Amino acid sequence: MKLALIRRQFSATGGAELYVQRLLGSLAAAGHETHLFAEKWQGQAAGVQFHSVNVDGTRAERPRRFAEAVNAELQHQRFDCVFSLERTLKQDVYRAGDGLHRVWLQQRRRFAPWWKRPLVGLGAFHRNMMALEAQTFDPANTQRIIVNSEMVRDEIARHFPDFPQERVHTIRNGVEVRRFQNVSRSAARRRFGLEASDFVLVFVGSGWERKGLPWLLKFMAGRSDDSGLKLLVVTRDRMRGKIPPNVILTGPMHDVEAAYAAADVLTFLPIYEPCSNVVSEALATGIPVITTSFNGASELIDSGINGHVLDDPSDLATLGMCVNHWRARGSAGPVKTRLPLDLELNVDHTIQVLKLAAERRERA
Repeated sequence: MKLALIRRQFSATGGAELYVQRLLGSLAAAGHETHLFAEKWQGQAAGVQFHSVNVDGTRAERPRRFAEAVNAELQHQRFDCVFSLERTLKQDVYRAGDGLHRVWLQQRRRFAPWWKRPLVGLGAFHRNMMALEAQTFDPANTQRIIVNSEMVRDEIARHFPDFPQERVHTIRNGVEVRRFQNVSRSAARRRFGLEASDFVLVFVGSGWERKGLPWLLKFMAGRSDDSGLKLLVVTRDRMRGKIPPNVILTGPMHDVEAAYAAADVLTFLPIYEPCSNVVSEALATGIPVITTSFNGASELIDSGINGHVLDDPSDLATLGMCVNHWRARGSAGPVKTRLPLDLELNVDHTIQVLKLAAERRERA
């Protein structure tokens, strides 16, 4: 197949781009002619032809201008399948990895301070994103959609009921499982200055408001007299306010698997996450996860077996009970997860959907 992939920004080394890296590599290895249309990229991917799509304008204008520029570029060549990982104007397959912008705004309003709620979603950027999103989810513009959780599938059905559900494919995120199973726990603990007896929570992610870090810091401040409880925070965000003494800031890490290896539980309390990779990474390590029902990856969690799911990320009392549950469990070995976590399965299923779309285009 001759394939066009669309991604505004691509990094051959970025952890968040692992899905795109593996997909590009698998497509090239299988002999497919693969083209990547991007505004910016770092590094190169073997066997992939890069096309620079340069746009300018304000933050509000750039997503729309990029979509229009890519659409114009695609007219110059014929492709068997156009696969977009961005909200764009016309594509055979769209991967809704960012979920729905309108749902994200609803969640922001829900959890914002009362005085801030009327202001959430105002401005040209949000208007433009929702208009572009509506075009993307128009069944005349997109043949098939890939979602990474049933949560996002349900959101599409609710907000875009005209899009046929049989054309929506759930393909869950995957991770490189072996990467998270070959790190020395004792060495990782020494690296972060942790005692063998410490019970360690870990938070991994950037996006202060969306991923619930303020609630975790408040929780740890309330447990400052518990010398055996620690929180590792792996983030590139600039921290705000006073940091409790039982919180260890690592900064961004290229080898984030060391943070999971040092920890006992992943605590990740987003107000909206289509399907966070950190949950799969923690489960691949073998540690339980405490997350929220607003995270599509919560579908991987069986309560009390490999984690807990909170209905309210600000419910610190319930968070405390969940932490105590896993603390009382002790060293009972890695938790078990019933759904597969492997990235190769994700890539294989994605290629199957691309082939379906290419066959339909060929018949047309």
